[in-house]
Amino acid sequence: MSAATTRSRTPDRLCAEAVDLARAAAEEAAAPGVVGEHVGLESEGDRVVTHFFECKELGYRGWRWAVTVARASRAKLVTLDEVVLLPGPDALLAPEWVPWSERLRPGDMGPGDLLPTDAEDLRLEPGYSGEEEPVPSSAVSEEMAELVEAEDAEVTAAAPANLPVAPTRGSIAAVAEELGMRRARVLSRYGLHVAADRWEESYGAKTPMAQAAPASCVSCGFLQPIGGSLGQAFGVCANEFSPADGRVVSLAYGCGGHSEAAVMPKPPQPAPPVIDETRVDPFPLRPAPDSGSVPAVSDGEAADLGHS
Repeated sequence: MSAATTRSRTPDRLCAEAVDLARAAAEEAAAPGVVGEHVGLESEGDRVVTHFFECKELGYRGWRWAVTVARASRAKLVTLDEVVLLPGPDALLAPEWVPWSERLRPGDMGPGDLLPTDAEDLRLEPGYSGEEEPVPSSAVSEEMAELVEAEDAEVTAAAPANLPVAPTRGSIAAVAEELGMRRARVLSRYGLHVAADRWEESYGAKTPMAQAAPASCVSCGFLQPIGGSLGQAFGVCANEFSPADGRVVSLAYGCGGHSEAAVMPKPPQPAPPVIDETRVDPFPLRPAPDSGSVPAVSDGEAADLGHS
């Protein structure tokens, strides 16, 4: 350790004794009655010392008045350097400022709120209408424009998003709109991965609901498939009794509302009765004429036989 380092750590005696000078400077800079007791000093270098005084100002709990004094080499007169209010170790400080774009959280937007996206947002990449010329991989690239020109079709001079009216049928913009490529920007690969990670965390295989589920969503009849590359791993739940109804769920997610996990059995059919007590047997009020042992004869035939 050098001699200069040793001298800088040892407070200068005359500067350390200039407590009254430091207090007077702090009281002059502060409001009356807010400078408290002397709470210490600190050596800032050769013949430079900072005195600390308690701050009694409301709202500045733990802050200290810092008064720095110094003297020239071989001089016996201590002079004032600066007076400033600094936070102490236990000071109450405001949280670190965070830009609004980093403070925003999902669910913070309300009706009428606008959320602008950065022009260099990594989640997005230019679509067809984001540039004057389509991307080389686009279906309406320069090769397609040459084909349209050969077919005497109309080629619009601007992107579809900038057109005042709907694109004319047969134009490049009309083809782009029909193919779903009229958006100025589309999801980039990074944006797809970020969305997939977010959905997997909320409704994925590692959630407590999925861990206790009897089966996964990939075999559920309530799963509605989605298009695009995300459809290989996600779908939309359409079970109104599921906690994920209307949400994008992972195919590995699951819940107790699985369509095939607990199929309700059909009610049992009773066995046919030995004696059918539910059927009504009709009985005539008078016996049939031919039901007796004596054959039935008419009145005329009975008179011929002498019967009365």
